[in-house]
Amino acid sequence: MDHLTGTRIRREATPATVNLRRCKLVVIKGAQRGTEFVIAGDVIKIGKAPENDLVLADETVSRVHFEIVRDAKGYLVRDHKSTNGTFLDSAEVKEAYLRAGSVIRAGESELKFTPFEERIEILPSDKEQLGEMVGRSAAMREIFGLVEKIAPTDATVLIEGETGTGKDMIARTLHQLSPRHEQPFIVVDCGAVAGTLIESELFGHDKGAFTGAHAARQGAFELANGGMVFLDELGELSLDLQPKLLRVLEQRELRRVGGTKTIKVDIRVVAATRKDLRSEVEKGKFREDLYFRLNVVPITAPSLRERREDIPLLIDAILAKLAPGDGPAAALSEQTRAALMAHDWPGNVRELRNVIERARALGADPGMLVAPLGPAPEAKGAQLRDGIEFEAGVSFRDTKEKWNELFERRYLAWLIKRADGNISKAARDADMDRKYLHKLLRKYGISAEEPGEEN
Repeated sequence: MDHLTGTRIRREATPATVNLRRCKLVVIKGAQRGTEFVIAGDVIKIGKAPENDLVLADETVSRVHFEIVRDAKGYLVRDHKSTNGTFLDSAEVKEAYLRAGSVIRAGESELKFTPFEERIEILPSDKEQLGEMVGRSAAMREIFGLVEKIAPTDATVLIEGETGTGKDMIARTLHQLSPRHEQPFIVVDCGAVAGTLIESELFGHDKGAFTGAHAARQGAFELANGGMVFLDELGELSLDLQPKLLRVLEQRELRRVGGTKTIKVDIRVVAATRKDLRSEVEKGKFREDLYFRLNVVPITAPSLRERREDIPLLIDAILAKLAPGDGPAAALSEQTRAALMAHDWPGNVRELRNVIERARALGADPGMLVAPLGPAPEAKGAQLRDGIEFEAGVSFRDTKEKWNELFERRYLAWLIKRADGNISKAARDADMDRKYLHKLLRKYGISAEEPGEEN
């Protein structure tokens, strides 16, 4: 098995290190005496049936005799209604926590349990592109190195970072570089699906489960069987659904809404959030056991402000993607690149992409959408003292739209900064409907608190 679990990134070290919590079982009595099994998964099933993670060649052992589950407290051994019981240090148990040196007896086999921690150095990659991601900054090359290391595994990954930092790109790259790359990659945006529908979106539903359920429907976990589920904005998942997600992570099984049948799934889970889930746990808004399950391998996507040296690469990658057919990518002047480098990018990479796409659609200079630029010496057109430049050949409507967008972007950034990121306060200050303000913020990729939160 190649799961990475219990991972902790120590970012202050050079190179970064990953500590993997593992354990091993050594058969000390029985037909396989001397055999050693290294366990790296969150849940490991032991028995004589071939579908077990650890198969014992012992006819006195039940098909699925017992399992070992890793949680926040340690490793828990749990009997699976075996025929002749599971014994821990000579005492029969239904479930109990293991300690170093514990001996588990199942049938005529005895296994000694030993936990250990493996430390792996994560060297920064020497690449400037990995999958859809580009970057030459130390922060990005460290992420490239980590992704290369964990992509071949089934480790659960939690990606944290501001809106627009490319968390979805990290998830897609993990999938592309994994052995599951030919299998489905299913995305669920937990913040975009209505609360009443998210359960069906994740777990599916049976016919008649609720009004309008005219047919059975597979959820994301079933659709992704054999592949990966990417749970975006997981911090928005309601508390009442979190135990059901925990069950999928622990047991790799689920029940559809309105159903009674248990469905097994073979999936890898990657989650992303712009929230600090550790803080949400402390506030009682997110389950600690679920956070522990998700935070196996944590990755923090850096803001664009922290990786300005990557902006030229990102610009070139975006322009190349927008180039028509096999035609050459658009060229930008050094003055425009300087303006894009100087911008604060509150919306991160998403904002940069949106600015370039909008400028191309308007036939405008993208630098004009983030900072007033004076005309280049060879520029033709009227330049007003307030920095507004009019371009020959561009219609009144397109010119007005361009400068309206520039006004909206700057006003919103100023408004949100003045309100310390609180949307409700900003909406009151601007005498604007809060939902409309939120819509504008999303349009321009400007980060702020969720509606309804107060400072």
